Amino acid sequence: MTTMIHVENVAKEFTLHNQGGVRLPVFDAVNFSVEAGEALVLAGASGAGKSSLLRILYGNYRPTSGHIHITHAGRPIDIVQAVPRTVLDIRRRTLGFVSQFLRVIPRVSALDIVRDPVLARGISPEQATIRAQAMLARLNLPERLWNLAPATFSGGEQQRVNIARSFVDPSAIMLIDEPTASLDATNRDVVVELIAEARQNGAAIVGIFHDEAVRERVATRYLDITDFRKAA
Repeated sequence: MTTMIHVENVAKEFTLHNQGGVRLPVFDAVNFSVEAGEALVLAGASGAGKSSLLRILYGNYRPTSGHIHITHAGRPIDIVQAVPRTVLDIRRRTLGFVSQFLRVIPRVSALDIVRDPVLARGISPEQATIRAQAMLARLNLPERLWNLAPATFSGGEQQRVNIARSFVDPSAIMLIDEPTASLDATNRDVVVELIAEARQNGAAIVGIFHDEAVRERVATRYLDITDFRKAA
């Protein structure tokens, strides 16, 4: 199998500048790899640093030290050292982030939000529309909402649009942060199915799932962040 993520000696601490530069250690010497087709679930108590690690993998946070190699276009690239243009290209073509929140775009319909990543990867508008409609239907979003902007949708409806956007054309690496928090049991099952299908098609997945039942259905391996907690 292909190693899609290789994390080497990653540490993170935050500096609280508004509190006299106090340093808040999070974790230290994190090492792991994720292969294509694996689903690594991050475990640990609230505050252990799971979300921080996920954002470091995506390049939103910079680690205090360490390296993160992402396999992109057939070769490993250290996203910690990569220039912004390269990070953006990695995100566009290889690395997806699925959060529990939708960034609502004024006046852009739910259908267009879901179509956008498919269009960005060169699929024709007609095929992009068909795929987006199928994904919205699979996530049980009423058709009457498809051409409306999600700003007035409920939290669960917005979350389904966000998930549809992420899974309509899954990335080779998917970072998933609590995607089922606002969903009912039926739609939680759909999300579990989508994750399993992406993994079976070769996606490497790293995720946070607070629902124990969902976590157990998704995980092929666990990584307990508490094991890497850095003493204050």
